[in-house]
Amino acid sequence: MPTYIYKAMTDKGVLVRNKVESASRLELIKSLKSNNLLPISIEQVAYIGNTANKKQKKNITDIQEIMKNVNTTQIGGKPKTLTTTEKINLYFAKTEKITQRDIVVFTQNFYLLKKANFNNIHALSTIIESTENLSFKGILEDILAGVEAGDYMYTTMEYYSNIFPYIYINMIKVGELSGSLTNSLEQAVQYLDESASLTKKLKSILIPNIVQFVLLLVMLVVGTLVAIPSIQGIFDEMGTEEELPAVTLWFADFLNHAMANWYIPVLIIVGLVAGVLFYINTPKGKYNFHYFKYKMPIFGDLIYALDFSRVMKAMLLNLKNGMRIQEALEVSKNVVNNYVMLSMIETAINNILMGTSWIEPFEKAGLSKPMVTEMLKIGMQTDLTEMMEKLVEYMELDIDNIMTKIMKALPQIVYAIVGVVLIFFVLVVLVPCIQVYMGNFLFSAYGV
Repeated sequence: MPTYIYKAMTDKGVLVRNKVESASRLELIKSLKSNNLLPISIEQVAYIGNTANKKQKKNITDIQEIMKNVNTTQIGGKPKTLTTTEKINLYFAKTEKITQRDIVVFTQNFYLLKKANFNNIHALSTIIESTENLSFKGILEDILAGVEAGDYMYTTMEYYSNIFPYIYINMIKVGELSGSLTNSLEQAVQYLDESASLTKKLKSILIPNIVQFVLLLVMLVVGTLVAIPSIQGIFDEMGTEEELPAVTLWFADFLNHAMANWYIPVLIIVGLVAGVLFYINTPKGKYNFHYFKYKMPIFGDLIYALDFSRVMKAMLLNLKNGMRIQEALEVSKNVVNNYVMLSMIETAINNILMGTSWIEPFEKAGLSKPMVTEMLKIGMQTDLTEMMEKLVEYMELDIDNIMTKIMKALPQIVYAIVGVVLIFFVLVVLVPCIQVYMGNFLFSAYGV
């Protein structure tokens, strides 16, 4: 049985290195993954002669034994505490994240090489040589090892489902099994480009407004906490505190009490957050929370449109690759994680099994626009694939329109909220204080 020296990382971020026997490189990867170890590098060791074989047996350590001591690295079965240098190297290794851009570049390059009639092994080897991200390079090496062992690419990709989107893996799977991997890669490139473009648009909308809102709110809060005690101290010295309006005095007392007993509101907030988190982790709570996400003001329509669009795109890609509607729906379940949408898909699949319309659950939910369900109905009577292509185009335009509305409305909402807080601050605090101060100033100036 071949011997391998591997380096892997535990779920606690601890580096593990060891020498083990395994039937193949892919089997070792499976074993590591099943023990919550992330493979970083795997090298096969060649031994010559009986002496080497004896040494080999002595140094072999089972993976299960390694997991008994996750706070140390192991070399040749001997525990070793991490050195400062190793800790620094491990830190930077952990921060080298695999981004969507890495997957996009890989897919584009792989598609171009396949189009140039490269076989899978040659194409993967070429891409690996030019890959700079070491973490992603290790994953590609694992995929290459699986292909060299006679496995399909998608079988290794499934072990990295946290890196590759499920719909992406399924496209590769369909392409490999049908012998049309080049076409699947082209579809995958398009899918990834569209996803990246959409993510960029969402960030351009949300991030500036969130930053602006937080900054304005912080300024108001800090200003209030600083201004109120200062103003109150001034009027205490002047002996005119009783002349301030009752609402102003109440607000000042409230702030003083809140600052003196700050732990009470903190405990209340923590308790509310904990209660909400507990509730939304129950089946009923999770469903209600996910339904609220679809119905919430401003963003609800966008969230639903994005999820439904993902489902339709997944279905379309799989219908193009020869899948039946039921199979396409089964695959589409893996591109969303909203319980309401998943429930509708499950109902749609059950309807197919019972011989009724799979479109009915989406129509009854009342979340889709009537035009969407009508297009699907027409597609069932004519050409579903062709109609779904038009539907996906329509959904993309609809998403763009919703995002445009949000871009216009969000700044106004932010300014409105901040404006209300500012008006309250001016009316309750500043104006009464100025009135009292100016009144006393005039009285003293004219000797009244």
